[in-house]
Order: sequence, then structure tokens, then C-alpha cells
Amino acid sequence: MTPTLPRLTRALLPRLDERAIELPSYDPASLPERAVQFGTGAFVRGFVEYYLDEANRRGLFDGRVVLVASTGSGRDEALAAQDGLYTLAVQGMDAGEAVERLRVIGSVSRALSAAREWDAVLAVARDPNLELVFSNTTEVGIAYDAADRLSDAPPRSFPAKLARFLLERGRAFDFADDRGLAVLPCELIERNGATLREIVLRHAAAWGVEPEFAQWVEHSVAFCDTLVDRIVPGAPPAEERARLLARCGYDDAMLTSCEVYRLFAIQPPDDATRRRLRFAAADPSVLVVPDVTPYRERKVRLLNGAHTLLVPVALALRCETVREAVTHEAAGEFVRAAMREEIAPFVDAEGAGEFAEEVLERFANPFVRHALIDIMLQATMKTRVRIVPSIVAYAEREGRVPPSLAFGFAAFLAWARGDEQRARRAAGLRMPADDGAERLSSLWAAHDGAPELVRAALAERDLWGADLAAIPGFADAVAEQLGRIRADGMRAALDHHLAARAA
Repeated sequence: MTPTLPRLTRALLPRLDERAIELPSYDPASLPERAVQFGTGAFVRGFVEYYLDEANRRGLFDGRVVLVASTGSGRDEALAAQDGLYTLAVQGMDAGEAVERLRVIGSVSRALSAAREWDAVLAVARDPNLELVFSNTTEVGIAYDAADRLSDAPPRSFPAKLARFLLERGRAFDFADDRGLAVLPCELIERNGATLREIVLRHAAAWGVEPEFAQWVEHSVAFCDTLVDRIVPGAPPAEERARLLARCGYDDAMLTSCEVYRLFAIQPPDDATRRRLRFAAADPSVLVVPDVTPYRERKVRLLNGAHTLLVPVALALRCETVREAVTHEAAGEFVRAAMREEIAPFVDAEGAGEFAEEVLERFANPFVRHALIDIMLQATMKTRVRIVPSIVAYAEREGRVPPSLAFGFAAFLAWARGDEQRARRAAGLRMPADDGAERLSSLWAAHDGAPELVRAALAERDLWGADLAAIPGFADAVAEQLGRIRADGMRAALDHHLAARAA
């Protein structure tokens, strides 16, 4: 908080310098609410809200988005105090030149707490202006929870919240075809739209609601598969935040930083849905395509996979940011080798090698401080989605163990023991949630030696979506690396791995 500066609000906008800050070219308060978004985190603030804001500036959407908060972060209150406005600091390299652009995002109308304002959330469903639904609830967010009930206010899981939201809308308009919505989930799972649709219908069946609802969802609610790509670290560190706010001339509790690069690939189920996506024409990085699979494969395996592979190694080397990690002598060599030799050649998508090099450049962005610890949110599921497919693909095609991926997996198992997490919590530092952490920690408690622990962990098909213990030689390779990490420390073990790889 910078008390000497005025808070960013709509009343302040006319007093701001348009030469220093890209202000909304439209009146945010005059636009109807045409979208709802489940999730208020940094990523969607630097991604979905950016695209809707750009579309409003070009007269292609003429609407705002209602955000629904579910985590108790307080972001709903912070946004309310700023009339839904916040600043996006776009920082990075653009066409070979360093850029830093400040933009006030005006596409948010308000933020509601699902826990405290569920009736208000359901009221949004009854708005005839509503057209789009967005979400970003991490990879574990799109999952069926049998404990959710129709009477819950609100249901616990996101899909159940969405099912109840859609039921409210369907009933309000007698399940009219022209009152359906387009749903665009931004979670990084395969078939995110199709999977979300299946879970919504499963809730409808479990709740025993009228059959008209399922028919309406199937025919009038369009679930789009998507692929999203932008590095959005979120709140800058204190010194950087102070510098940016001094440049802005106001205080902003929701100041968000992001890179220049962005990509939003959307696979609509039909031409009618394609026509609903008016905002997509505002930015050439929005691709409305017949199949998002190649874009997803390339991004999840290379960018997200490299992030997830790198973090437990780099944290043990006392790196704090992605840039520190990728420019670290040993950690940087490790991730470059894994990307170029063990991941990119086995990604079935056009331009995978070139994309890998772009990713490495993006990781080294000097403007963006992407905290490594933030990437550990739901790290076990991320390992399953982002790393395991590369391990399997390499082993199947090469007939041998991928050495750097095996080292990275061993580093993750070392992290999963929980020593570092306990130390961080004891020091008052934040630790992101991980739904798989308890299971892995229990395996550590049950197995003293690295070989026994590794064999038990790799056999956990429910965690990895595959029996990694069945890959010839993988358990031995991971156990060897884990034993060395435990005995000699991460740096010595990594140096040994890199030397062996170069030999």
C-alpha cells in the first residue's frame, strides 16, 4: 500500500496521463455484463480480461465480465474498492526490443464471493445479456465431486458451481435455445471443454433435475476446448511494484505483470458458436481453429513441462525466479538439455523445436519476476499432465530412459518428502496447495530407502495416469538420481548428471 498515492477508481481516470498509461477508450460503467468468470487469479487478469478489454477498445464486444471468487483471497474486495479497475504491466521483448506498457483494464464490472454472495452469483445467470463463461481453476479444478449437492450454496467444486449456475439460467428462460451460453475453460487439461460438459451433465443426472436441463445443455450451451498461453507472474515484488506505481501516479492493490507473448486457441463445436466469439477478432493471437490439440500439446509439454521440471531442481539450488533458474549455470543447462533432447523431438506439433527456443527466451525475460514457488501450485497434478507424457513418449520411441526427465522426476520426489515445505512454513513463507502431497508424503514415511520409495511412488497410477514403474529401467534411474540427491545435495547430483550426459 502506498498511502501518498490516490487509489485507482473510475473517478480518477480523467486525471491520468494517457501518454504514460493506456486508459480505456470506452466508458466501463456504461457496458452491460456479457461474461462471467469463475476465478480471479493473476493469470486470467492478464489473459481473459486483457482480451475483453482489447475487444471493447475496438468496439467488438461492448461488455464486461463478472468475476466469481472461491478461494477467500480477498481479491473480490480489492477489485470492488477499485470499481473493477486494475493495471496490467506488459513487460518483455517485442520484435527484438524491450517494451514496458501500462494499461488500465476496464473490462471487469465487479467481483463476487461465491461463499458470501452465492445468490448474487445466481442472479448473474438470469441476466439476458450474458453470453460467455470463462474459468481458470488449475488442472485439478475440472473434476467431479460426488459430495456436491444441488442445495449447496455454493457447491464446493467448480463444475458443480457451473452446473447450478447453468440450471438457474435454463430455468429462468424456460430452457430457450437462444439463451444458451458459450463456455471457455482455461484450465490446462486435455479436452477441457468436453470434460467440463461431461461433468456438468453428470451432476444434472446425480441431482435428478428436470430432463429439459440436460437437453438444453447438450443443444444450447457450447463448451469449447481451448489452449491458453501467457506467462502472468501477477503481483510484482515490492521494489518493482513501487517503481511501477510511481510511474502510474496512483495506488493499485491489483497491479498485475505479464509478458508480451500471448496465445488463445479456441475450438468451437459449431459455426454458430464461432459467431458468438466476437471478442476473438480484436487480437491476432486469438486463434479460432478446428482442433486445439497441436497447440495444447506444444504448449503444455514444452512451456509448462519445462516450468514444472525445472522448479524442484532450481528451488533446491536456492533460485527464486524462473529467470534466475534458466540463467543459472547448472539449472539452465539442465532445462535446455531436457527441452532440446528429450521433450521437443517427441512433441507431435508443427514447429515444436522453434517453439522450445522461444520458450527459453521467454523464461529469461528480464522484466518478469515469475516466482518458482508459484508454479508448485498443485505440483503433483502438473507433473502428471506436463511431465509424464514426455517420459512415456521418449521411452516408447527411444526404447530407453530419458536421463534428464528421470533426474527431474527424482528431484520432484525429493521435494515431495516435505522438508522444504515445512521449513518454508516455519519461516512464515507461503506454500501453494498440492492435493497429491499427502499421498507422496505418506509413501516417504512408509519407505526408508530410495529404491523402495521410488518403486512405490511410480506404481501410483492414480497420481500419474500411467504405471511409470512398468517403463523398463525408469525406476532404477530415478532411484539412483534420488539417492545421489539425498546423499550429496542437489548441486553435486546435478553436476554429476550433466557430466554423465556430456560424456
